[in-house]
Amino acid sequence: METIKQIDQSLLLFLNSFHNAFWDKAVTIFTSIEIWIPFYLLIIYFIIKTYKRNSIYILILIGLSIVLSDQFSGLIKNLVQRLRPTQDPVLGSVVHNVYDRGGAYGFFSAHAANTFTMAVITAKLFKNQIYTILIFTWAVLVSYTRIYIGLHYPGDILTGWIWGFLAGLAFYQFMVIVQRRYFKATSPEIAKKSISYSDSMQLILFVTIYVATILITINRLTAYQFFVQ
Repeated sequence: METIKQIDQSLLLFLNSFHNAFWDKAVTIFTSIEIWIPFYLLIIYFIIKTYKRNSIYILILIGLSIVLSDQFSGLIKNLVQRLRPTQDPVLGSVVHNVYDRGGAYGFFSAHAANTFTMAVITAKLFKNQIYTILIFTWAVLVSYTRIYIGLHYPGDILTGWIWGFLAGLAFYQFMVIVQRRYFKATSPEIAKKSISYSDSMQLILFVTIYVATILITINRLTAYQFFVQ
């Protein structure tokens, strides 16, 4: 166990070392849940567009799955009580931190769990390779921001991914069971329906433009010394 902890700390310090002033500001923005609200709303729109009346209980179950992942992460944090890197008496002065120092405990990451839960469920719902690549790339990058700002060890992220993956699969199967048992007459069927190629490309185009706009804005504001150190 001690060897695993040392490896985890070494990986943290390595992955946390790639930083500069521009990315400090960008990652601080991208690690925020609120910045992705337009992306979430677009996903909700395509769920409604694809699944019609079935989208009501689908969206409810997605919400419940994310709440479960988040709350379970909080429960495990309090049970395990592993200090965040920023709260560690030794690492706290070494790790690069540009965000708040977070709560006391960090195992495991709610960000990693929540994003992977959402990624798995929506990938199974949309059944589109392009979207699957997009959503898992997004989930991995958002998770990495938690290492970049020093709030989580890689082990916290990996455990969150595992939990989120299992929770996502479980809730998706539950959706299929709910439809087959209680909504047989409704269509389209969850297990067979997928989004179109054009819909997936619209999602990619939106994310690309959205992220690029934020990065360009940060770059320009930095150039004009808008950010005060």
